[in-house]
Amino acid sequence: MGRAHVSTHELVAGRYRLLEVVHRETNRMCWYAEDTQDARPCLVTQIGLPDDPDGTAGRVTSRLVHTSETVARLCPGRVATVVDAVEEYGSLWTVTEWIDGVPLGDILAERGPFDHVRTARTGLQILEVLQAAHGEGITHGELSPGQVFVREEGSIVVTGFGLAGATLAPRLAAPSYASPEQARDERIGPAADLWALGAILYTMVEGRPPFRDRGRPEATLKGVDRLPLRTPVRAGPLAQVVQGLLRKDSRERLTRPVVREALTRVLTEDPDVALQAAPGPRLRGAYAAAFHMGRAWSRRTMVAGTTLAVVTVAVGVLAATQGLPGTDTGADDSATGAQQLPSAPASGIQPSPSASAPGTRTPSPSASVSPPGDRTEESTPRPTATPSPSAPALPPGYRSHHSPEGFSVALPEGWKPLQTRRAEDATRVIFGADGDHRTLTVTYSERGVEDPVAVWRDEVEPNLKQAGGYRRIGEIRATTYQGREAADMEWVATIDGVQLRTFGRGFLLEGGRSFSLRWTTPADDWEDAENEEALKTFLRTFRPASD
Repeated sequence: MGRAHVSTHELVAGRYRLLEVVHRETNRMCWYAEDTQDARPCLVTQIGLPDDPDGTAGRVTSRLVHTSETVARLCPGRVATVVDAVEEYGSLWTVTEWIDGVPLGDILAERGPFDHVRTARTGLQILEVLQAAHGEGITHGELSPGQVFVREEGSIVVTGFGLAGATLAPRLAAPSYASPEQARDERIGPAADLWALGAILYTMVEGRPPFRDRGRPEATLKGVDRLPLRTPVRAGPLAQVVQGLLRKDSRERLTRPVVREALTRVLTEDPDVALQAAPGPRLRGAYAAAFHMGRAWSRRTMVAGTTLAVVTVAVGVLAATQGLPGTDTGADDSATGAQQLPSAPASGIQPSPSASAPGTRTPSPSASVSPPGDRTEESTPRPTATPSPSAPALPPGYRSHHSPEGFSVALPEGWKPLQTRRAEDATRVIFGADGDHRTLTVTYSERGVEDPVAVWRDEVEPNLKQAGGYRRIGEIRATTYQGREAADMEWVATIDGVQLRTFGRGFLLEGGRSFSLRWTTPADDWEDAENEEALKTFLRTFRPASD
């Protein structure tokens, strides 16, 4: 990259006098400047160009102005409009009106990490800007703490729209906030902005970026692409959304609706408020289910089912906040590829701060895992069930069930535990009623789950494919459920000659523990109103005893 040495006595574009540097990033410098023609202050940003720009900058100056104007019109007061852009002294210069605020990066450097509420509030503002841009097919591509200015009252202004792709450089400003696909110089989309948002949230709570600047852009980008994420230690309730946004595979990142729900939940400090405020999920195509109780439920698959159950519960969180598979979630979701299990069915997962360490293998909900040996019921530690202080009102015909296995859930009248199976570190309870072909399976596991999406994809589905007539419906989706990392999957399979449809949601608890929910009905009855109400009620009322 070329390094421009510009004297403050020289004028950029013959009119802008550089007065003082207000912010620096790897390949970007912001100046407090004066527009000598209009005699007013302005913000001038200097971006280094490749040694051989090949005329690129000359073709993008008008694009920069147009792109920033478009987004600023959609988000008044939240986006800095570029009023001029020129290539001079080996750099690309952009000019905006002076922003009465301080770059987020400078605030963090001077004052240290933010608390969770301020981080969530700032993140929601950034997300609002991204939503407006993505809705017009515009990707920022250069988002970093230096591109976010914070005013005294806490509102933000985002700069830098239109820079992505403006030069031959794969990344212009802050390589440590680049997404893995940018590090590989691949084509980017909204998912790259969501990664950057995750990196900014990480920096706000941890006080350092998730991937450190290694001095040379190419070395920094290599680290972003290849090194594992440093586990956040101060993120608390934001850990799941941060980790869910920082998934290396862009298709598995959280989607905007899921991120919005998770951040809003932190602000309300009451997960029930966020769930009740959100519209009820459309159940059609939203449930990923587990196998029907029968020959397939051997002792081996029961343990594997524990992990699946965890994933199923996690998926339920996303469905409740964003809608189940098949729900229209907006342009950004399709663009990121995450709105399908929020990257793969319509949910989004936020990694849990208490997820197990990398390398920990968790049995999938349907994977075959043999326990080391039989254990007595007392040998399996379980949480103690206690009524939820904020239990939602129940629809007619339902009653609360408080299980000794460590959870509560509302069940239809007449439903009861049909079977309880225990292994070394997992317990599974199947609920139903005599003569009713529908079942709800709840699995509690103490085996660490690191990534619910990966469990569905790598552990569960390969085993499900062994069933006759197996077919996954939609994509696996990452999501959050009750503020926890979760994932959803839905499928059909033929068991004992009957085609069954299942929705599964798994979610993580602290200490590597997890729950999963699986709702299974005959495929022909899937869209019956009573079945839709049942699933909605299960997801809304399920509570671990720890809550």
